[in-house]
Amino acid sequence: MKAGAPEVLPNGTGLRVAIVAASWHKAVMDGLVAGAVAALAEAGLPDVPVIRVPGTVELSVACARLSREYDALVALGVVIRGGTPHFDYVCSGVTHGLTDVSIRTGVPIGFGVLTCDTAEQALARAGLPGSSEDKGAEAAQAAVATAVTLRDLAPRTIDA
Repeated sequence: MKAGAPEVLPNGTGLRVAIVAASWHKAVMDGLVAGAVAALAEAGLPDVPVIRVPGTVELSVACARLSREYDALVALGVVIRGGTPHFDYVCSGVTHGLTDVSIRTGVPIGFGVLTCDTAEQALARAGLPGSSEDKGAEAAQAAVATAVTLRDLAPRTIDA
């Protein structure tokens, strides 16, 4: 576990959770998805669907649609800096998009989008053999832990 990271081991039994994953950078994405699937199984959710979208930008719209059916979502993607401003636009767009979906719907979205300068940095965070981190697992744990917290909160009432 990385220094300063919280230990999050939620019990999500009974929650409806899905993984939404981009398709670019297959090796990195396979690692992120495997980490998320394993973390969800450990949290009591062994049969979670994985929905694939073409790229990271498409994560937001897919999560918006799926938020009607699920208690939590895990969004996985990777954006690697290139020689154009594309990196900045995609990273900003997906961050704002997923945050907006989560706030509007009240459905937590575990943010497992890697924003890296190099492919090596992405591989180091993908949860693969030899990786130093498993951001797919971390995103899944965060989504479930937040869904459990929200489920356990009393409903908000407004004084009339």
